[in-house]
Amino acid sequence: VLHPSDHDRETGLMDIVVAGTKQTVTMVEGLMKEVDEEDVVRAISLAHEEIQKLIALQEELVAQVSVTKKEVPPPDPLEAEVREKVKARVWERFAELKRAPGKKARDQLAEALAEEAAEALAQEYPEEEREKIKNLAKAVFDDVYREYVRWSILELGERMDGRRPEEIRPISIQVGLLPRVHGSALFTRGETQSLGTCTLGATRKDAQIIDLMMEEGLKRFMFHYNFPPFCTGEAGRIGAPSRREIGHGKLAENALLAVIPSEEEFPYIIRVVSEILESNGSSSMASVCSGCLAMMDAGVPLKAHVAGVAMGLVTDSATGRYRILTDIIGLEDHFGDMDFKVAGTRKGVTAFQLDVKTGGLTPELMREALAQARAARMYILDLMEKALPGPRPALSPYAPYLDVIKINPEKIGLVIGPGGRTIRKIQDESKTQIEIEDDGTVKIVGEGPASVQKAKEMIQELTEDLEVGMTFRGRVIKIVPFGAIVEVRPGVEGLIHISNLAEGFV
Repeated sequence: VLHPSDHDRETGLMDIVVAGTKQTVTMVEGLMKEVDEEDVVRAISLAHEEIQKLIALQEELVAQVSVTKKEVPPPDPLEAEVREKVKARVWERFAELKRAPGKKARDQLAEALAEEAAEALAQEYPEEEREKIKNLAKAVFDDVYREYVRWSILELGERMDGRRPEEIRPISIQVGLLPRVHGSALFTRGETQSLGTCTLGATRKDAQIIDLMMEEGLKRFMFHYNFPPFCTGEAGRIGAPSRREIGHGKLAENALLAVIPSEEEFPYIIRVVSEILESNGSSSMASVCSGCLAMMDAGVPLKAHVAGVAMGLVTDSATGRYRILTDIIGLEDHFGDMDFKVAGTRKGVTAFQLDVKTGGLTPELMREALAQARAARMYILDLMEKALPGPRPALSPYAPYLDVIKINPEKIGLVIGPGGRTIRKIQDESKTQIEIEDDGTVKIVGEGPASVQKAKEMIQELTEDLEVGMTFRGRVIKIVPFGAIVEVRPGVEGLIHISNLAEGFV
């Protein structure tokens, strides 16, 4: 459905936003309910057809305006000369960077190589120009480095960390490693590591209040993503979440929404936090994996495992050649042409986000990228299922205990009592918290089953229908000349006439 209504977005299988040019798609973002990759491509193709109509209207407007193209000054000949000399000095030595043990060592080697090349090249020029040449050499080094990284991938099929284009970095998974939280998981993929924790709440005050212009209510599933400076080896101030952190958290939340149980199946409030402990690409997709496992460790009955992977792309515009990369690192995100994050289950895609630096992707290229992402996702899901086959059968002993019962809505007043006196008494005696909905749904929350059961019995006793002939204990609260006033239920009183108190005279 193009231009869907709010109702269509809530009830449909997918909700995506697509942007593009006349020929290609340049941006895609959205969430789905385990949709097959082929259906995803069909939806994007349909959106692209509509985009072409909108571009035609834009071109009509442009034709009515006199547009003068800006003249771009030609590049400095000296810059081109220095670039070629830097390339001649460092090209063969870039292979040494592939043997570096990790990102930090690789960056240090590249920095040393740039410094060495700049110093040597500066000596070829007059003394008064050496500082300028040195700075220029360092500036063009990054461009030469980018060219080599792309050449190595296209021509040799080798990435800077030694992997093949479709290869995934080594993965390790630990589940339940934090003893006190309700659920936890540590997901490590190469030099990217996410610690996921799950906390369960039971009352409405635990849910996030949504009070927006177009939406209001309570949010029962929250995913928060934290990217502290130390995860990239930096020292910095930790303050309010950045736009990047908010965006990555929203992407991971969208990826997991499709498998979250309904409130009827699992009435708890769910909060997942992903703490990025180290990062070298694809931390949002690692957060999807750690968040999914943390919820399962907490006993949340998720419908399926969800995994995510970031795909990259390197193209040669002159020849039309390209290579799709699986599980990109930061360097490939920086020097590559695409960052395509895809998350889903074995059944289908649940969320994705596409950013491209080139002219965009054709539907055929997107179909190929999604197929390669699916193969990677299946591999990651195998490892996740091996670490934790499914949700724990019971909640953590530290999680709040929750039970839900239904009462006759007409008897809500009996449970609450005058000024809330009855419900406060039940809560105090049973050490629980009680929430009552207008439809008669009663949520009872306590530290354990014993306290919840006590409150449950008190409420059921209050709301039980009294029938003629029933026998039960009552409390005499007042004696009058003609009988006794007896409290048969909290807040429910009745008169026993003196003639009914005993067989003989009273």
